Amino acid sequence: MKVFKFGGASVKDAASVKNVREILSRYNGEKLCVVLSAMGKTTNALEAVADAWVKQDMAAITLLNEIETFHMEISKALDGAGSKQLKLIIREIRQLLQSAPPALYDAAYDLVVSNGEMMSTAIVSDYLNLSGLTNQELDARKVLITNEAYRNARVSWEETSGKIRAAFDESNPEQFAPVTITQGFIGSSANGHPVTLGREGSDFSAAIFAYALDAGEMIIWKDVPGVLNADPRYFDDTVLLNRISYRDAIELAYFGASVIHPKTIQPLQNKNIPLYVKSFEKPEEIGTLIHSFEDQPLNTPCYIVKKEQVLVSVSPNDFSFIAEDGLYTIFGLLSHMGIRINLMQNSAISFSICIDDHPDKLNRLFKALSGDFRVKYNRGLELITIRYYNKKITDKIVNKRPVLLEQKSRLTVQLVVESQKSK
Repeated sequence: MKVFKFGGASVKDAASVKNVREILSRYNGEKLCVVLSAMGKTTNALEAVADAWVKQDMAAITLLNEIETFHMEISKALDGAGSKQLKLIIREIRQLLQSAPPALYDAAYDLVVSNGEMMSTAIVSDYLNLSGLTNQELDARKVLITNEAYRNARVSWEETSGKIRAAFDESNPEQFAPVTITQGFIGSSANGHPVTLGREGSDFSAAIFAYALDAGEMIIWKDVPGVLNADPRYFDDTVLLNRISYRDAIELAYFGASVIHPKTIQPLQNKNIPLYVKSFEKPEEIGTLIHSFEDQPLNTPCYIVKKEQVLVSVSPNDFSFIAEDGLYTIFGLLSHMGIRINLMQNSAISFSICIDDHPDKLNRLFKALSGDFRVKYNRGLELITIRYYNKKITDKIVNKRPVLLEQKSRLTVQLVVESQKSK
């Protein structure tokens, strides 16, 4: 069994869907589990629908109509593939928008946004069948079971593994197709409520399926030749990393490398399942292999840039030490508000964190801290992470920009600097 994951860029239009079929045909006769993301920018579009619904803004219907048109045009270009199922999904969303949204925004979000992957698989699965590549569609919500932590659900591994294995039971060959199409990013709680696994969570979904099925390998198909040592949008002369250890992959993903979702590696590592990252534009190329190469560290520096960062420094109002009780309060607020720390550092009387710039969350955080702490912050920053750094490389990347915060370990340096745009 091989597990494939195709992201939004690989199914963004009719030509892309046809390309997916061509890739799958290269594995004719093999057992495949194919995990799909929503098409193109559908997740962003559905987020706008969810926002409008929560605000009881009639624009939600207009936005949904645009999503419907986008998908129906792709369906039409693929001989009407999935059109009946698409209409049912859209009808259900439209009915949902006519009701009052849940009090909890994240629950409303998951009810709406989870439909993107359902629309994608409806089209792709039907097109593959129409074009002669027999497959079965599996609703991930019936097998991927989680808690009710909406937008960042935690997997119930034992129950999920059992349900996935049962869904792929080959004891009845007449009802079993070698290719199964399913959804990334989504699942359901034990109570049957739709949930999502966090943005870009389709990689993680594929890893869950690979883990449950004891897959021989997993392949993530991307619009890049594999894992590069830096984002080509920000760096010239990027280098393809032919092989990466699980450890390095986890570190790079944690620091913000966009090619792999941070949660993807652990389930694969636990069962020693090799992970390939390959180009859907050039499927014949080998790409990047992530596996047990712990004794083979990378010799190539890797660069990760997180833009739109905020550096927040917190000090007690009474100039006392930042002790455990103060940190307990700060961490509790960050956890409650869903704010992820990208970098942290403390001195005797201050605690500094680098976080993503979400104005609403920041305002709530500052208000909550204002009673016991003094808060200072800087916006318009970048967090640069260099794995396998040296001083020459660090100086070149910083390029004489003021460094507001620096943190080093044996293999990694992180620097909070002024954004290039702010100069």
